[in-house]
Amino acid sequence: ETLQRIVSTLVNKNDEIHNFIDMLNHTISNVQVNSSNAISELDEEFDGLYSVLHEMKGSMANTIQQEEARKIQALQDQLNQCSCALESSEELLELAVQSLDIKNPVELLEVENIGWIVTVASAFRLSLKPKVSDSMTHMMVDFALEKRMLQAVKFLPVPKAPEIDVAACLVADNCVTVSWRMPEEDSRIDHFVLEYRKTNFDGLPRLKGEQRWELVDYIKATQYTLSGLKFDTKYMNLRVQACNKAVAGEYSDPVTLETKAFLFSLDSTSSHLNLKVEDTYVEWDPTGGKGQEKIKGKENKNSNTASPKRSTNSPRASARGGRDRFAGESYTVLGDTAIESGQHYWEVRAQKDCKSYSVGVTYRNPGKFDQLGKTNSSWCIHINNWLQTTFSAKHNNKAKTLDIPVPDRIGVYCDFDGGQLSFYNASSKALLHTFRAKFTQPLLPGFMIWCGGLTVSTGLQVPSAVKTLQKSENGLGGSTSSLNNVA
Repeated sequence: ETLQRIVSTLVNKNDEIHNFIDMLNHTISNVQVNSSNAISELDEEFDGLYSVLHEMKGSMANTIQQEEARKIQALQDQLNQCSCALESSEELLELAVQSLDIKNPVELLEVENIGWIVTVASAFRLSLKPKVSDSMTHMMVDFALEKRMLQAVKFLPVPKAPEIDVAACLVADNCVTVSWRMPEEDSRIDHFVLEYRKTNFDGLPRLKGEQRWELVDYIKATQYTLSGLKFDTKYMNLRVQACNKAVAGEYSDPVTLETKAFLFSLDSTSSHLNLKVEDTYVEWDPTGGKGQEKIKGKENKNSNTASPKRSTNSPRASARGGRDRFAGESYTVLGDTAIESGQHYWEVRAQKDCKSYSVGVTYRNPGKFDQLGKTNSSWCIHINNWLQTTFSAKHNNKAKTLDIPVPDRIGVYCDFDGGQLSFYNASSKALLHTFRAKFTQPLLPGFMIWCGGLTVSTGLQVPSAVKTLQKSENGLGGSTSSLNNVA
């Protein structure tokens, strides 16, 4: 035995080393790919910087050119004014010089106003100072500070790996709430990335045989809730990554949270021939197996109904257990997984035009003609929509009418150890009915359907609201059913 334990330990250790080698090779490959991506991103950043500088240079050069054009235009206008004034002044000068040579007093009187004409000439009203300066120093730039800033450009510091706070994580109501924190304050963190995947292993994540990571991006807070999950595996791996504007940090150490829930499918080998079963859906099929039923009818007359006490060697506790399918008017199908302990929950939704159906539990290997609720080893609620709607709880061939509306979805809660089977409105979690019994054999979910279809939702945890109602109900100590019994 000691040697066997040593061998087993070595085998496990070898498996761990093989997994670790695979992980290292995968990491090397990722380093190469990520380095190439980093260079590409660096080229893109510098190309973007060059583009911005080129655009800025073009814009500033255009501004200089506009200033140049404005000044030249102002000086050109002033030059034109001076040219006109100079031409007018030269004409006046010529007139004045000619006036000096006039000797005749009569002619002199004709030009006696020349003084006034000269005084008001444009040459005397013209400013001889340029309107604009030829200086362009106000259009100069100094990139000394920017150069120092560019020379100081370095790689953004990679954010450190977050730390998942396992104590603050919560698994409830088919939701997983994950909380984490940074090892130190980092104001440059822009968002977080959460990755998760389902697994049946409770140890470190394995490279081979694992599902792909599912990703939730751009999480701004340090907590996130994954909701609406179906717990069809035993565990879930989770890890978190911090990201700033340009780079993502390393992932946190992955944590594994248990996602315990009751998961089963419908056992097609147990179903009536008039039922069409697919995983978690069952539908009434009036044409199903007609020819086979006639052939089996004669055989069934000579065969004995299987006893509920028949045992099975299957660890999964098959609903069939070696017996024939349900027959006659027992339009029933069972779940393929037995309940032997603990608290479990599942939900059922019937089609709106469904005429009659039952939802409940039964001991293993009921008789092929047995109907749910009509034996002392089965419990159910029954809905009949034929002609008028009736809603009742059934056990041991006794029925109790439930004077409440029939919900769209029915939740089934089974506390095997506590001897309790309760039915709820799955939407409002209002209690519909409770059976109390001492269960002495494993239980199988059971479903009867006639004219319609049922969809079963499994992989569900017991809702928190149901747990609260159970505590309240148990605290009252009273029974909610007149059909309770010790089975």
